[in-house]
Amino acid sequence: MSPDVSIIIVSYNTRQMTLDCLASIARETRASHEVIVVDNNSSDGSADAIAAHAPWASLIRRSDNLGFARANNLAAERARGRFMLLLNPDTVILDHAIDRLLAFADRRPDAMIWGGRTNFADGSLNATNCFRAPSAWSLFCRATGLAAAFPHNPVLNSEEYGGWTRDRERAVDIVTGCFLLIETATWRTLGGFDPAFYMYGEEVDLCLRARRIGAAPRVTPDATIIHHGGASEITRANKMVKVLTAKSTLIRRHWPAVMKPVGLALLAAWPAGRALAIAAQRAIVGGSGATTEWGEVWQRRSEWLGGYRPAEPPMLATADGRLG
Repeated sequence: MSPDVSIIIVSYNTRQMTLDCLASIARETRASHEVIVVDNNSSDGSADAIAAHAPWASLIRRSDNLGFARANNLAAERARGRFMLLLNPDTVILDHAIDRLLAFADRRPDAMIWGGRTNFADGSLNATNCFRAPSAWSLFCRATGLAAAFPHNPVLNSEEYGGWTRDRERAVDIVTGCFLLIETATWRTLGGFDPAFYMYGEEVDLCLRARRIGAAPRVTPDATIIHHGGASEITRANKMVKVLTAKSTLIRRHWPAVMKPVGLALLAAWPAGRALAIAAQRAIVGGSGATTEWGEVWQRRSEWLGGYRPAEPPMLATADGRLG
């Protein structure tokens, strides 16, 4: 019999967090489920630890790092559940959150994509569970520093739904891929994640494409998890290069032609402005001449301003779970 939900986790150098996540799934989930883990060539022993401590999970070992989008697509080929739940390895399931999210999906089938609430480990809100689609206004606020200066203002920080404490059910533009539920049939109709995205932005692209076929993504506070966030990132500069590459790709693919140059200019102004502001501050008060993280991001603009290039679908795993 097919399970209710196929839970997909992509692991990369998050050994203990992944084990904690798997343990919380087993402890808190009553719905019939299967767990599929893709290990993206971790160097911390994650794959062996998963095999030893969670032999009930289907493990796909990679000899390379596919990135988030391709790895999820690879795991989704094995999914047998009516639903698929994309779950980050740096999460912990609380109070039957997966069961609650499935019940929410049954109550609101019109949404087609569902998400819950994410907290930090101390119980405070981690407001990265959902976003509004980027716009010229949100990019302007980001570039001018208004979004950072007024993070709780719903107008000046509109992309992050500033001021909303995620305490009520609500329709949203984007459900974050750290805790995203979708019917498997819908996923396959959409073709899954665009494999061109390496990390970040893939769920934005998915939700925007889903909206074109009638989806109205929705989140509920009734299904709450811990999401630590950023566990596999080494440096902030590398993360921002990935984020900006994804945003550039989204502008190029989803914005009207007349607005694309405006969007890309505003996107470029964000790291440029931050780098200039820090340089000016140093000139006034003194400080090291070393390149700042924002300066490094700006210097690497040739890597991100053009966005991701189209990519071929990932290779499928063989029967033993290794690269095929």
